[in-house]
Amino acid sequence: MRFLSGLVAAALFASPAFAQCGGGFNSFVKGLKAEAVQQGFDKSTVNAFFKGVQQDNAVLKADRAQGVFQKPFIDFSRHLISQNRIDRGQAMSRKYDAVFDRIEQQYGVSRGVLLAFWAFETDYGAFQGDFNTRNALVTLAHDCRRPELFRPQVFAAIELYSRGNFDPARTSGAWAGEIGMVQMLPRDILENGVDGDGDGKVSLKTSAPDALMSGAKMLSHLGWQPGQPWLQEVTVPARMDWSLSGPGKPRSVSDWQAMGVQARNGSLTNLPASLILPQGHNGPAFLAYPNFDVYFEWNQSFVYVLTAAYFGTRLEGAQVYDAGNAAQGLSGAQMKQLQSKLQARGHNVGKIDGILGAGTRAAVQSEQTRLGLPADAWPTAELLNRL
Repeated sequence: MRFLSGLVAAALFASPAFAQCGGGFNSFVKGLKAEAVQQGFDKSTVNAFFKGVQQDNAVLKADRAQGVFQKPFIDFSRHLISQNRIDRGQAMSRKYDAVFDRIEQQYGVSRGVLLAFWAFETDYGAFQGDFNTRNALVTLAHDCRRPELFRPQVFAAIELYSRGNFDPARTSGAWAGEIGMVQMLPRDILENGVDGDGDGKVSLKTSAPDALMSGAKMLSHLGWQPGQPWLQEVTVPARMDWSLSGPGKPRSVSDWQAMGVQARNGSLTNLPASLILPQGHNGPAFLAYPNFDVYFEWNQSFVYVLTAAYFGTRLEGAQVYDAGNAAQGLSGAQMKQLQSKLQARGHNVGKIDGILGAGTRAAVQSEQTRLGLPADAWPTAELLNRL
């Protein structure tokens, strides 16, 4: 499920001395072997790691078929959050209560956050993926879409193999090379793997304590602030300056309150927060606190991040969000048409993929402001027609 992060950091480990992607697959593998030896790995270890490696076209197909992220927040969240997942999450919280207590004490990460990731990534460990991890990583490193991300992961997997923690022929997981119950890439495992059950091994596929502790350590490493909230549902007034809304636009809680933004239940936390309107000013509304930004280090999809963050609050007792009366959104084809129009007007919307990502949201908000429409970053047929 995850989109992948760490592009800038990963790029630091890519050597320009070898072909970074493309070309014949066998020649590419030879280049990986040579670079691995240059990095200091034993030649016999390298040869054993790559023995029998194959390009996996099913991985490439999966990489290009992430249409689920085209769904708007209400549809997406209802698709992922079922009563069964809520019930199982609460059961897992009770079963591993002592582990979650340790996590909260050591890393300051709330159990709802990890339970939500655990649920969405692998359905609490039940479906971890059956792609050969080595083949997936080498295939994606060879593909020229994101070699700066996946090439370093190949060498991280070799390091895990050299330590006896990776079987090139048998280790399996998600199509993008992630392993275990909370789906971590090899470099993440090297940097953040934790022996949570005390058996002397880090087993993210078979040990829930190992997986949960490792996930918590990774979130802490990515900047999670202990004991702070991440998302809270709010109510908004009928009118306000909607252009102030959107991820990455923090204001003080007192500023939001002065504009009429209020907690739907309880009270707001005195931290900088951004107003999130995933389906416009007539739909659900949330305040996103600084910890919400850490989610984007785990996953780059706005709709996934918001759904995971919201589910974390549900698992800790929050009520079902008020869906409101959101304006009708665009179909996938209409969204692509909109992105093309926005791009023609000079906006950087990235790939024309029908997904309402950060670049498209920013462009929509800019055009709404120009056209005198409510600048809430939610694209409608009216906006498309006006453009």
